[in-house]
Amino acid sequence: MSHKHCAWLAVATAAILTGTGATHFVDASAQRSAARPSVAPSTASPTNGQIAALFDRWNAALATGDAHRVADLYAPDAVLLPTVSARIRTTRAEIVDYFQHFLQNKPVGRIQRRIIKVLNRTAAIDTGLYQFTLTSGNGHKSTVNARYTFVYELRGGRWLIVNHHSSTVPAGD
Repeated sequence: MSHKHCAWLAVATAAILTGTGATHFVDASAQRSAARPSVAPSTASPTNGQIAALFDRWNAALATGDAHRVADLYAPDAVLLPTVSARIRTTRAEIVDYFQHFLQNKPVGRIQRRIIKVLNRTAAIDTGLYQFTLTSGNGHKSTVNARYTFVYELRGGRWLIVNHHSSTVPAGD
């Protein structure tokens, strides 16, 4: 079997193993350069710890200050309902735009309370409360307490965010 056929077989096998129900052909060089998933494709459902690590991956991407790197963690059809914007973001360009502004505040997230629901071997929800420490251009620090929901799907061997909702915690209660 030629090298080309072996590569095609490996990609096709990976698509079948991910259980997406559709065959996705992925450029191997692009896949190698993409951020690696925290959870490897498997026939078993991910653990809560593996899903929790996806937030750490996202938070580490925030720390780079690179909006494109953060956007790489979102599926092409993802929906972002961001904390400090009234606009719903449904395209990569809109997600990048949001993070270009948000990252100017050097956000550092910390989970305060979380509830993880593994739906199956290719989908999970991480929801709860997180707090962001923001640093302005003059070094002033502030905090924002927010509610969050991340919905993740395993696509093409990578866990991607398909829905992310974040909103400030309302006063009271």
